[in-house]
Amino acid sequence: MSTATSSTLEIPETGVIPRHVAIIMDGNGRWAKNRFMPRVAGHRQAMETVRNVVKACGDRGIGYLTLFAFSSENWRRPKDEVSVLMQLFILALEQEMVKLHENGIRFKVIGDLSKFEPKIVKFIRNGEKLTAANTNLTLTIAANYGGRWDIMQATRNMLAQHPELSSGFEEEDLMPHFAMSYAPEPDLFIRTGGEQRVSNFLLWQLAYTELYFTDTLWPDFDAQALDLAIQSYRQRERRFGRTSEQLQTLSSAERAKRIVADQSA
Repeated sequence: MSTATSSTLEIPETGVIPRHVAIIMDGNGRWAKNRFMPRVAGHRQAMETVRNVVKACGDRGIGYLTLFAFSSENWRRPKDEVSVLMQLFILALEQEMVKLHENGIRFKVIGDLSKFEPKIVKFIRNGEKLTAANTNLTLTIAANYGGRWDIMQATRNMLAQHPELSSGFEEEDLMPHFAMSYAPEPDLFIRTGGEQRVSNFLLWQLAYTELYFTDTLWPDFDAQALDLAIQSYRQRERRFGRTSEQLQTLSSAERAKRIVADQSA
């Protein structure tokens, strides 16, 4: 399994397929409204989209998929809608965990779980334990998560374990304490629904992530829409502070290595 590294400290490996895709699943309510249906219908359809996108990511060799399911700010929504979201979360945990395990998918949840009912927390922990050794894809659900919360909790945990760092610390000291310390930083961030902001999602980890925004509402997002996002990603020049000329020199050197390797084979 990969572990988190900082793209501001070292240059990560890149490829034509992103290792890690992070998605804000936006537009469920508008999808339902456009069809003169209650908002809950959009959230139910969103669950089907999650199934399809998880499968599509696995089929394309993506190693990590992180979905922003419920932000720390979503508690501000109407109580009835929050209640429905929690019920759907429980239903998904009950119905999907065995399928995830059978397909070799590791399940993780990041966020402050203290506000959730003990029943939900138990389902989460049991699912994480059941799938812990799976390696085909790591599916992370961000629930009651916020990027600022993540930075704060990482700092608190670091100082609790290493009080000697209270007078000063480096990025390397903080990295192991982030909620996603088990995963590489996202290569590709996708937000559906037409909004163009990151909404307090993975603020630290998105430092050098390629951002992709689409008007497609989440319930309509499918494998073809994912491929369009990946196609856009492939067209980006990921420099990580370097110049285009440096990248071209590196590419030439890599091609020369391949030629030598082919001749030696």
